[in-house]
Amino acid sequence: SSFDVAVVGAGIVGLATARELLQRRPSLAMAVLEKEQEPAHHQSGHNSGVIHSGIYYTPGSLKAKLCVQGAALCYKYCDQKGIPYKQCGKLIVAVEQDEIPRLKALYERGLQNNVPGLKLIGAKEIQEKEPFCRGLMALDSPYTGIVDYKQVAQSYARDFQEAGGTILTDFEVTDMEMAKESSAESEDG
Repeated sequence: SSFDVAVVGAGIVGLATARELLQRRPSLAMAVLEKEQEPAHHQSGHNSGVIHSGIYYTPGSLKAKLCVQGAALCYKYCDQKGIPYKQCGKLIVAVEQDEIPRLKALYERGLQNNVPGLKLIGAKEIQEKEPFCRGLMALDSPYTGIVDYKQVAQSYARDFQEAGGTILTDFEVTDMEMAKESSAESEDG
């Protein structure tokens, strides 16, 4: 077979990239090449599954913007596809007095990054949320969640294939060569 584009690796990044490219350019003949017997066999299927809210990144940075937007898009995609997730939130807890300024700085950073629902809570509220947790103050991030990213990657793979893409498993790439650039008169310019 011959393809216009081949993506090497059927992890979540490769599948998301291939899916998006084929949605934008449906006329492309595309393949995803995977050395394992299934997509998302390595890191994509064995990570912590956290849907990060965007608290930690430098305000105004591309990482901050993409993390906040990405979390919203992840929840939306999971809802559309019926992929279970838990928007369980998380607490970042200050257990000593000298940690409180850093916690407040994280809170301000999260606000600047437009992370939804952030609030600072005291010791009593910490125990109400997490009975076995002790702390002086906490940053409550209710938008943080968890999902099985292997399921998300497998759903991306189905989307890609339904759009006409090909996934070749047991296909290890062992060599590559730089292709000559296509002429300016080609269909894609």
